[in-house]
Amino acid sequence: MENVKKDTGTNAAVPRRESEKDSDWEKSLADEEPQLEFDDEYDLEEYTISAERGENPIEEELVPEAEDGKGELLSSTSAGDQPRKGGGAIMSDGIIDEDFAEALGVTSEVRESDMPYYDIARHRIIEIADMHISGDDSFGRKVLVFSACRLPPVHQLDHQRLLQYLKHTLDQYVENDYSLVYFHHGLSSKNKPSFSWLRQAYKEFDRKYKKNLKALYLVHPTNFIRILWNLFKPIISAKFGRKVMYVNYLHELRNHLHMEQLPIPEGVRQHDSLLLQKYQPKTRKGSVSESQPLPDTQQFGVPLSFIKEHNYEVIAPVLRQAVTFLEQNGLDVEGIFRRSGNLQVVKDVKRQFNEGKPVNFNEFLDIHISAVILKAFLRELPEPLMTFELYEYILQLHSMDLESRLLGIQHMLLSELPEDNYTVLKYVISFLTKVAEKSDVNKMTSNNLAIVFGPNLIWSRNQASLASMGQINSFTRILIDEYDELFKK
Repeated sequence: MENVKKDTGTNAAVPRRESEKDSDWEKSLADEEPQLEFDDEYDLEEYTISAERGENPIEEELVPEAEDGKGELLSSTSAGDQPRKGGGAIMSDGIIDEDFAEALGVTSEVRESDMPYYDIARHRIIEIADMHISGDDSFGRKVLVFSACRLPPVHQLDHQRLLQYLKHTLDQYVENDYSLVYFHHGLSSKNKPSFSWLRQAYKEFDRKYKKNLKALYLVHPTNFIRILWNLFKPIISAKFGRKVMYVNYLHELRNHLHMEQLPIPEGVRQHDSLLLQKYQPKTRKGSVSESQPLPDTQQFGVPLSFIKEHNYEVIAPVLRQAVTFLEQNGLDVEGIFRRSGNLQVVKDVKRQFNEGKPVNFNEFLDIHISAVILKAFLRELPEPLMTFELYEYILQLHSMDLESRLLGIQHMLLSELPEDNYTVLKYVISFLTKVAEKSDVNKMTSNNLAIVFGPNLIWSRNQASLASMGQINSFTRILIDEYDELFKK
C-alpha cells in the first residue's frame, strides 16, 4: 500500500519519497507516544507480570517440528510426559515384558537449554488453545493466544528473536484458517515493544500470514490500542481491519470461541473481574437452561456407546453420510478440510442430524459444510477416538525409531484400543488415505491431513502444549501412510 500525505488545504494526495514518509511516520509516533497511558486503570501489571513468571513453572517446552532425511516429523516428548504404565518389550511369543519402553528405543528427553527458541518459548507469550475444547473456534478454526502480560521487561527480551519465534509458530498454522486472541492487559511502559518494532512486525507478517487469519480478538483494549490503531491506519488495509474485533469482557468471547480451556492468564481473569465489578454489565437471567434428556437420534457430543445403542452400529449416520458425500464430491477439491463453512448453516445441519431429520449436503452448494461437519463430529466426542488413557503413550512413541514406533502403534491399535474406537478410527483413516491419494489435485498430503485431523483424534484431559501437537500430527501421519500395515483387523 502506498502511503500518501494529504494537503490540509486541498485534501489532495501528494506522493512522498519513501525516506520522507518513514521520517514523518516515525516523527508522528514520537509525538504521540508521551501522551499514551500504557498502564491500565487498575494497577495489576506488576502483579500479573511477576505472577505469570513465578507461578506454574514451565513443565513443557516448545519443540518446533523438523524433518529428518526420510521426511519423518521430529519432536521431543514434552517434559511433563510420564512413561506408560504396564509397558514392556514385545517378546517372541507376543508377551509384553517390563522393559517395553527401553527395548523399543525410547530416548532420553532433550534438555531445555537445547530447545530452539527456548529463551522466548519459556515465557509462554503465545500458546495454542486446547486442541479438543477450544483449539477450534465456532467456525472450526485453530485459535492462538498472545498474552501481553507474559512479555518480560524490554531489557530482558531480544525482540528480534521474539519476532522470529512468532513467525516460526504461525508458520505451523497459516496454511489453514485460524484466529488470534490478544490479551492486552499487562502491557506497560516496562515491557511494551517499540513502535518501530510494531511497524516492522506488521510488515514482516505479509499476505501469507494475513490471508487465512479470519479473526483478531483484542481483549480488554485501552486507549493505547485505540490510538495505536489510528496511527497504523495508513498502512492497514480495509480488509484486514474488518477482521479486528474489540472484546471488553471475557464472557463476550463465548459468542465466538469455546472457552472452557482457553489459556487465560490468572492476571487477565482478575482484571476482568475488576472491570465487571466496576461497570456491572447487565446479564440476562435464565440464560442457562436446565439439562434436557438427549433424544435417541442425538449424534454430536455423545459417546460411541450411545450411538451404537441407538443406531445398531458404531459408525454414526452423520459420519457415514459425510464421508460418503466427500468421497463422491470432495476428493478433487483443492484445500478440502482447510476451510470453514458458514456458522449458521453448520449449526442448522448439526441440529437436523441431532433431531433425526434428513440432511442433503447437495443443497448447501458448499462442499466445505460436509467437511466441517465431519471434523465437528470427531471433535465433539466426549472422549477422543484414541482415548485419554493412550495419550501419554502416543507422545512417548514419538521418541522411538520408525520401526519400533510401528510395532508400538500396531500393538496399541490391536490390543489396547477399544473395539468400537478401532472400528471408527479405521473407517476415518481409510477415508483419509483416499483423500491423500488425490493430493496432487486437492493438495492434502498425509502431512496436511495429519495437521487437520490429529487434534480431532487425540487430545488430553489437560492443556496441550505446542510441542505435543507435532507429536500428535506425526502419529496421525503414520496412521495414514501405514494404513495397510497397521489396520489388519
